[in-house]
Amino acid sequence: MRLDKFVAHATHLPRSEVRKRLKSGAVTVNDTKEKQAARQLTFEDIVRLHGEILHLPEPRYFMLHKPQGLVCSNHDGEHPTVLDCLNEPNKEALQIAGRLDIDTTGLVLLTDDGQWNHQITSPAHHKTKTYRLRTAEALTPDLPARFAAGIQLKDESRPCRPAQLTLLDDYTARLIISEGKYHQVKRMLAACGNRVTELHREAIGELQLDTSLNAGQYRHLTSTEVKQLSSSNE
Repeated sequence: MRLDKFVAHATHLPRSEVRKRLKSGAVTVNDTKEKQAARQLTFEDIVRLHGEILHLPEPRYFMLHKPQGLVCSNHDGEHPTVLDCLNEPNKEALQIAGRLDIDTTGLVLLTDDGQWNHQITSPAHHKTKTYRLRTAEALTPDLPARFAAGIQLKDESRPCRPAQLTLLDDYTARLIISEGKYHQVKRMLAACGNRVTELHREAIGELQLDTSLNAGQYRHLTSTEVKQLSSSNE
């Protein structure tokens, strides 16, 4: 890791301020003043700022009950973002593991552990996502079999992977998919001549949205939940 990035992560200082500290000689590596921001550090290097040893903070993992009207982005000029729900230091460093549309509610995961995020979101891992949906038109009995066979989306060369659709009533269903195509759930129903009017993500993998969280609330993941998501083989 670059020295300036390490100091920024360890102190939550902006990168511009870190460069000033480096230039002033306030940063040492193995007790030697270091002014080169691009210096690559090893695990054995000891970095100090004004004589105090710096350590990278422990990775953070959160689940959020996303309400409607928020975008899954770190910055947006028009809409509030999911980060606005969090009261955490340096929250801009968090990554969103599995984005939802502005009008979709439910489980969103946030972390500053890039490797863990990759395990959750990489298409190669086929992590399942469970949604509860409501449609404009009545759901027909043939739909579960059609979803299990693979829905062909418009402008896609291959059909979707087999998905599990469970009809709950005439207009409501639960859907489990193992992909993350753009607007996939809405496009799947559109391919069947219907339209999604409400969409809520209940789970990612085996991790269920905590039912005690109201829309807009969040909590830390437990260590068991973190390991469960990274180790489960979907």
